[in-house]
Amino acid sequence: MSSDIGSAACGWNFIVLMSRQGKIRLSEFFSSYSDSEKRRILRDITAEVLPRQPKMCNIIEKGEFKFVYRRYASLYFVVGVPLGLNELIVLEQIHLFVEALDGYFNSVCELDLVFSLHKSLMILFEMFIGGMLCESNKREVLRSIMEAEELVEEQGRPGEDIGSQLDDGLSYQEQFQLGRKPGRNRPSGGSRGI
Repeated sequence: MSSDIGSAACGWNFIVLMSRQGKIRLSEFFSSYSDSEKRRILRDITAEVLPRQPKMCNIIEKGEFKFVYRRYASLYFVVGVPLGLNELIVLEQIHLFVEALDGYFNSVCELDLVFSLHKSLMILFEMFIGGMLCESNKREVLRSIMEAEELVEEQGRPGEDIGSQLDDGLSYQEQFQLGRKPGRNRPSGGSRGI
């Protein structure tokens, strides 16, 4: 067993939130994957999870990891974990994440993820670091998110789009999913040094 596999056996490799129609609403990879590997994983999730009947097992072994998933209304929460990780713990962690999303959005739905992707990612990153659960207290997670939002509001200027300040840390894909033009909120003026 290599040390790389041993270190990854502690937490999630990735999480994917997907609609019943197969639209990816959120995806975060905690382990290092190439773009082609990510596309293959997303394709495998769509092919393996969507056609399954509701009464079937929520655990699918696929290659070097397992898909552990749970369906809430029209969304599938799919987590990729190493083969040695306890699936029941992962199901509880998924439920804890959904409860935190519910607490923030007041009964989370697919549209909340579409229009507030950055908030969902903030909650995810507050709870999980490197795929490992670091904060399991929902109230503490929500308190931290509210504090971060208050700090952004305090630093914002009147009339300024506060959400744009939070978008600066998002990837191009995440900004595109939010319907924003990537990089448009960057300060202009001055030239960059070469």
